Amino acid sequence: MTKNGLASSLRAVKLGASSLLIASQLAMISTLTTASAYALEGGMTPLTIERMNASPALAGTSPRGLKLSPDGQKVTYLAGRKDNQNFYDLWQMDVKTGKSSLLLNADKLASNELSDEEKARRERQRIYGEGIMEYFWADDSKALLIPAAGNLYYFSLADNSVSLLPIGEGFATDARLSPKGNFVSFVRDQNLYVLNLATKKLEAMTTDGGGVIKNAMAEFVAQEEMDRMTGYWWAPDESAIAFTRIDESAVELVTRNEIYADGIKLTEQRYPAAGKNNVEIQLGVVTLKNKAIDWVTLSDDKNKDIYLPRVDWLPDSKHLSFQWQSRDQQKLDLQLVALDSLTKPKTLVKERSDAWVNLNNDLHFLKQQSAFIWASERDGFNHLYLFDLKGKLKTQLTKGNWAVDELEFIDETAGWVYFTGRKDTPIEKHLYRVPLAGGNIERVSSEAGMHDPVFADNQSVYLDYFNSLSQPPQVSLHGDKGQHLAWVEQNQVKAGHPLYDYAGLWQLPEFKELKAEDGQILQTRLFKPVPFDAGKKYPAVVRVYGGPHAQLVTNSWSEQDYFTQYLVQQGYVVFQLDNRGSAHRGTKFEQVIYRHLGEAEVNDQKVGVDYLRSLPFVDSNNVAIYGHSYGGYMALMSLFKAPDYFKAAISGAPVTDWRLYDTHYTERYLAHPASNEQGYEASSLFPYVKNYQSGLLMYHGMADDNVLFENSTRVYKALQDEGKLFQMIDYPGSKHSMRGEKVRNHLYRSLADFLDRQLKNGK
Repeated sequence: MTKNGLASSLRAVKLGASSLLIASQLAMISTLTTASAYALEGGMTPLTIERMNASPALAGTSPRGLKLSPDGQKVTYLAGRKDNQNFYDLWQMDVKTGKSSLLLNADKLASNELSDEEKARRERQRIYGEGIMEYFWADDSKALLIPAAGNLYYFSLADNSVSLLPIGEGFATDARLSPKGNFVSFVRDQNLYVLNLATKKLEAMTTDGGGVIKNAMAEFVAQEEMDRMTGYWWAPDESAIAFTRIDESAVELVTRNEIYADGIKLTEQRYPAAGKNNVEIQLGVVTLKNKAIDWVTLSDDKNKDIYLPRVDWLPDSKHLSFQWQSRDQQKLDLQLVALDSLTKPKTLVKERSDAWVNLNNDLHFLKQQSAFIWASERDGFNHLYLFDLKGKLKTQLTKGNWAVDELEFIDETAGWVYFTGRKDTPIEKHLYRVPLAGGNIERVSSEAGMHDPVFADNQSVYLDYFNSLSQPPQVSLHGDKGQHLAWVEQNQVKAGHPLYDYAGLWQLPEFKELKAEDGQILQTRLFKPVPFDAGKKYPAVVRVYGGPHAQLVTNSWSEQDYFTQYLVQQGYVVFQLDNRGSAHRGTKFEQVIYRHLGEAEVNDQKVGVDYLRSLPFVDSNNVAIYGHSYGGYMALMSLFKAPDYFKAAISGAPVTDWRLYDTHYTERYLAHPASNEQGYEASSLFPYVKNYQSGLLMYHGMADDNVLFENSTRVYKALQDEGKLFQMIDYPGSKHSMRGEKVRNHLYRSLADFLDRQLKNGK
């Protein structure tokens, strides 16, 4: 963690030759290369399942929660402890000196049992761990707000003091500092509260929350499917707060069994299954001065069955924008209201699709001109557009047969728009910039791999959270043109690094392009066994996800690949293919699946197996498929619909009948059940159960509140009724993500044992 140059001459060459890197990556995609050429340097200790999940983390020091102070002087981040990678403390790095130090030991904060609401919220956020899990900078960079187990702490950097804020009794969730740092807001007991930091006066902004009424809270589908974890938004000048009020009374109340080792917990949950009622949502604005609430007109009285995926204030604090989405998700309108006329919204932009309109987080209203940047897939790929405040298009900032990932930062003074995207290759994410007035796009990032930048609020410096197949996550500080300024965490795999003893056996994949039945390009990657003998035939495991908004075939570091590394060391070929329907390839590639899931996706996986069969070192009679969640669905569909392609399948927490899944996700791809009954039936597993022959292992968390356990039990019953033999492992108390070292050790040991028995011992 020192302010020095790049670690090796190799990386120095890479930084100075980005064009060569691009050419190299394109060549790697189009032709098979030798995996051993990319092997890491290190020891030859075989990887074990227990080491995969133990502390310290194999990836080394991998900070999360990266932030730059608003003044750009400090880098802050959360880092797990060496003896417990899932317990996080708050660290800092001084930008000028490059010196890192512990900022706040989490032991100084109270450790309480999380509320059920917070547990569910963290599951939606995919947050797992203890200690400090989130924090917020004050606008003046002099203090931090730290929520911890329902309490709120104010940390002053002037004297490194921590004070417990007087928020009263109960569990505070979704806490944050107001834009200027004068207030703290949070939700408790389904109402919104504001604490004045100067006077310590606590006031309720809403009072009718409780039961089916929730104020300032995101509903289930907003959290799970829309990437909206909050239900309130501060005006920039702190004069008012916009918030949602949801009424869940129309949503079906289901009693869900969460099965634990020591008993069964009956949980009542209002779950909006496909075709059923959603919440009724309102958008209000409450002023801090008099606590008066006024309501925004979202739609007419005849059309309240809508979604509200995004809300954003304009810089003047006098206007509020919101995104209105139709239930079928084929219409998305950006609307604008003035605070003095909340009943008269004006539509700025309309997005329309014959399939569905994807959501994004890329709306940004400019401060120095009456304009905003908006992301749209209207030309088939996600690109950035500049509009004026009347909704007139000024210019398209990016274009081409490639996709923008995310709008990252706008430097209005210098006139640059920074964004991440796939301009050079779909298997990497890079940082680019384009003039705000329009013009040529410049690539800012250099290293081949995945770049996730975090910009300072008031300066054009950024943190680069970078990783690749050969580099566990590392964090560095960069200037506006990408120039390297300092390391926050270099995380080199060298002697002393947790991965080093195993790195000599670490295998990197070979990339190849295949063609789908409609001629579209499919990206694949193949991991060869180690040691590898070209004269032998090896069993193969196809690792799949296959669902929308996800991508497996990338030049990236992933903990999910640890099991892949274990398998290749056990003598397996591991293969991955991103079928049509997956992300970052444009609407034509993604929307093939509309109204019929599990058809094009399975056909593409069959193309991948046909390729595997053509390889002389693959035992074509011993190919298995393994996936979790949508990948679990894909594993079952592939085994049931193409039993001649797969000898065995492992299906984890699968959706098996889409009528059991939620409205926003399911209807996006399959439409409403009433209008697509045939599509729902064809996309379900049950018409194909009779095709099943043998070789199935299913597992599921018995307290899963995302993909409900019923999805698996229905398959169990159907297979039993058919007299079909299969195996199942169910985990008491586990949620969808299958967290916990002991759970994961048992799970992966079971999967490895199953694959050995199916693909090796039966030969």
